[in-house]
Amino acid sequence: MTPEQLQQKLSKEKPAPVYLFVGPEGYNRGLCRKALLARALPAGDVEEGFTRVDLDETSLAAVLDDARSLSLFASDRLIWVSSAELALPRRLTENDDAGMTLLASYLRQPTPGTVLVFDCSRYDFEGEDKAKLERVQKFYAAIPAQVEFRPYTVESARRVAQELAREAGLQIGMAELGLLIETLAGDVSRIANEIEKLRLYAGDRKVTAEDILQLVPNAQANTIFQLVSALGRGDRKRSLDSLDTLIKQGEYLPLALTFLGTQFRLGLVAQEAQLRNAQQIQAHFTKLGIRIWRDRAEQVSQTMAAFPKKKLEQAIELVYQTDYALRDTRPDDRVVMETLVMSLTKAS
Repeated sequence: MTPEQLQQKLSKEKPAPVYLFVGPEGYNRGLCRKALLARALPAGDVEEGFTRVDLDETSLAAVLDDARSLSLFASDRLIWVSSAELALPRRLTENDDAGMTLLASYLRQPTPGTVLVFDCSRYDFEGEDKAKLERVQKFYAAIPAQVEFRPYTVESARRVAQELAREAGLQIGMAELGLLIETLAGDVSRIANEIEKLRLYAGDRKVTAEDILQLVPNAQANTIFQLVSALGRGDRKRSLDSLDTLIKQGEYLPLALTFLGTQFRLGLVAQEAQLRNAQQIQAHFTKLGIRIWRDRAEQVSQTMAAFPKKKLEQAIELVYQTDYALRDTRPDDRVVMETLVMSLTKAS
């Protein structure tokens, strides 16, 4: 089931005796945990009735024995079991039956008033993690109530961010909200935290891009894009100013160079595919299996407009040479990066 379906069920009926939570998404997981706490534990019993355990520190058998035990302090209990994937044998050649038998035995006669949540947030639904997650689900197949916490899509992350900003009374424009979403890669859990920080910081005034750059981790990426834009215009002064800002922010310059190289390569691929706008860019890279946000697609579109194909090819070659220079004996990283800026902004 989806997190929304779980919350709807909890608003109408008692919780199931055992749940399996799978997937990496954290915001909805937090909402479901709150809903379970409110439904499973009467007011005032949260401190005594809520227990956290980790299968990295205890065994599945010990968890089930604890669930069978009646507490002297709380008639209702919610036991949150983290690292649920560790109940599985470490080697694929080992048999899963022992643990599955223990779980099935408990499910045949669960303890009244006790809710167990096995939580696996380590694996994603795609890529290399897919097979591992499927194995976890197979191991816990006896649990009928399984909730999947899939990552938000680009559009859904933006909708939730707008709703959170509105609920917080945060005055933030669409461009600034887009910067926030791009900076946090659409992680709604982190977006919610940063919106609260921005609300406390900005108060009644409108949030600016500078506020986000100052408060939000990894917002230096936007300064790097400003550097890309200035390089595309051939604006040497603005390029050097952006580089200076990155250095003052403590940005690791080899990492900044990696971002520059990625931006140039994306721009070159988009040009060779004859893409014309951000929508086409987003669709094209998504089809290739490269997750790209709308705001990042806009940046790639602007990079295409600023750099002719020949200049993009030159930029990629210079990035390669700069990367080599950063690994070699040199005066310092700043001098190497300034040399790159001077080369890219020299008169044609």
